Amino acid sequence: MEKIVSTSKSPFATEPVGRLILKFAIPCVISLLVNSLYNIVDQIFIGWGVGYLGNGATNVVFPITIIALALSLMIGDGGAAFLSLKLGEGDIDSAKKGVGNAIIMVAAVSIVLMAVFLIFINPILNLFGATDALRTYALQYGYIIGIGLPFMMIPAALNSMIRADGSPKYAMFSMILGAVINTVFDPIFIFVFHMGVRGAAIATVMGQVATFIMSAIYIFHFKTFRFDSSAFRLKRKICGKVLSLGISSFITQIAITFVMALSNNLLVAYGAQSIYGSEIPLTAMGIVMKVNQILISILVGISTGAQPIIGYNYGSKNFLRVRKAFDIAVVASEIVAIIAFLIFQFAPMSVVSLFGSEEGLYNEFAVLSFRIFLLFCPLTGFQTVMAIYLQAIGKPVKSAILSLSRQIIFFVPTAIILPMFLGVVGVLWTGPVADGLAFLFSLILLIYERKQLKENRTAA
Repeated sequence: MEKIVSTSKSPFATEPVGRLILKFAIPCVISLLVNSLYNIVDQIFIGWGVGYLGNGATNVVFPITIIALALSLMIGDGGAAFLSLKLGEGDIDSAKKGVGNAIIMVAAVSIVLMAVFLIFINPILNLFGATDALRTYALQYGYIIGIGLPFMMIPAALNSMIRADGSPKYAMFSMILGAVINTVFDPIFIFVFHMGVRGAAIATVMGQVATFIMSAIYIFHFKTFRFDSSAFRLKRKICGKVLSLGISSFITQIAITFVMALSNNLLVAYGAQSIYGSEIPLTAMGIVMKVNQILISILVGISTGAQPIIGYNYGSKNFLRVRKAFDIAVVASEIVAIIAFLIFQFAPMSVVSLFGSEEGLYNEFAVLSFRIFLLFCPLTGFQTVMAIYLQAIGKPVKSAILSLSRQIIFFVPTAIILPMFLGVVGVLWTGPVADGLAFLFSLILLIYERKQLKENRTAA
């Protein structure tokens, strides 16, 4: 078995924790932001070039991209956590096999998902709330996005492991390259060639292909090891461990899909009974979800930037640095979340106006959605860091339960009950209720984990 000669010389063990988090978090935040901006950029140009029905169609397709991202992050974040823990233990051979197995898994899963989506695209769009007015646009956009799924999923997984390997800037630039290509060609295809939502989808896939190529090149340039054929032979035990470490990331993302499917159908049903109709609530809430995804990307980026530092030092039993990394990540996340809260509450129209020139009821409901649904968004920063912390220290079950708490355990019953009394506005109030309850649950877990960490430090 290969061993690291001296783990104490690793920057994860020696450099100041704050500087390390900054070094890893900034590229990670930018990478995840860029990934979220793919959809935001499409929405902006479609909003101005096609109208709100075009945006409504992309909102119906959006959950399938979240499913794809969920599977990618389960494998990629699991591989990254496995890599960090094994490097902390000094076991390079296992680290190498973990990454190799993760690459094979994500490649296979991406091809299967692409096939399933393209074959069953109509019933899938129905599941996510497609109406007759949106269907044509949704099919035009969805077929092309479906073809590009492997080019989205493989680099998304690889980038997590590239960051854990100590190359966060490389991961960042690979994402930026794709985003630049998407941003340049979106207006060309939509406004010059008048390709509508089809043009936006083609621009998106072109950017994803560029990111895929750059990420694939890195496979031959990992810093901490060199691949051999044995790394790519699937081992049940290694695959199981990688997937278990990444299950929290999967649940966080897949729960978003479930929430969007439930919310979309509730918005259509209760919206039809209101002055807003079905399409306005569906489209406006889709924009809120995607803007919120930008906030989540920043919070996850900060947490993921701390993940290799937490994982490495936990593996090498340096628990003081583990706690310091967690505390810094929480403070940084809360600052970002509070800034977002101020924008959503006091300047929501400045965000809404980015997505096209609409008026009347549409603007009214969009502003209402930002102010109500994201009322407790400052609380999500703490919960996000806590979930990734548990993942980083090898406690995937607790991490998964925490991720489930907000998205499923608290959200679903609230979403079903409140609209019965408040109508379509009740769907919006599910957000703050679920955020508040999930925060309390995170706080309980933190108290318990701090006690455990203190006992581990004493024993060490």
